[in-house]
Amino acid sequence: MLERYLRSQIEPHAEQPSYLFLFSDQGLSLLQLNEASLLSIRADFYSPTVSYRRHKGGGKGQMIAKAVGLHSGPTPTVFDATAGLGGDAFVLASLGCRLRMTERVPEVRALLEDGLRVAQEWGAEHDDSLLDILARMLLVDSDAATHLQALDELNRPDVVYLDPMFPVRSKSAQVKKEMHVFHQLVGSDPDADELLDLACSCARKRVVVKRPRIAPQLANTPPSYTLEGKSNRFDIYVCG
Repeated sequence: MLERYLRSQIEPHAEQPSYLFLFSDQGLSLLQLNEASLLSIRADFYSPTVSYRRHKGGGKGQMIAKAVGLHSGPTPTVFDATAGLGGDAFVLASLGCRLRMTERVPEVRALLEDGLRVAQEWGAEHDDSLLDILARMLLVDSDAATHLQALDELNRPDVVYLDPMFPVRSKSAQVKKEMHVFHQLVGSDPDADELLDLACSCARKRVVVKRPRIAPQLANTPPSYTLEGKSNRFDIYVCG
């Protein structure tokens, strides 16, 4: 049962909000109201689907784990510059990485922050191992560029992880619809090319850029190497 409305965003000359933020016993959610069926988006760190991937998702054999360098050597520290709803950060934290995260879009940051809060409360009642994972995820109150520019030598991360926005080309499946809504809310990342340069100057070991398989390289800069899947790829820029 809904406890209260937090905020609504009204489009000019619209009779009803296109998006509505709702607060319920499951935490903060974003609803799109102009769809045939209500579409709800929230940051999720403990549902059965998420838990299944955590326990059965392939561990360090996952492509994202290989991309950040988890296949060998010490566990790297990671700065997730474009955290979104925290999904990739949670996977890496589940595998032992310590992460700092930034998300500059206020609405998305609110979803992420509340999702971490709700997961903390759920974990305290049901799953201590979830608390250990969440303790490795720190949401920084800054945008990525400002945070990176302020880092001193001691706090430079081993890996900077970037997942900039890319235009949606299909709305045929539910996951595509959710991504379409997300792009409408967030927009694009016009400074992603500049962020790549800054990330390369701050990372101790590598910068990892997650891209749709067909997307161009950031800043037209060829990576050191690429890991490619069916729909996404990781461009890895080795530093040093």
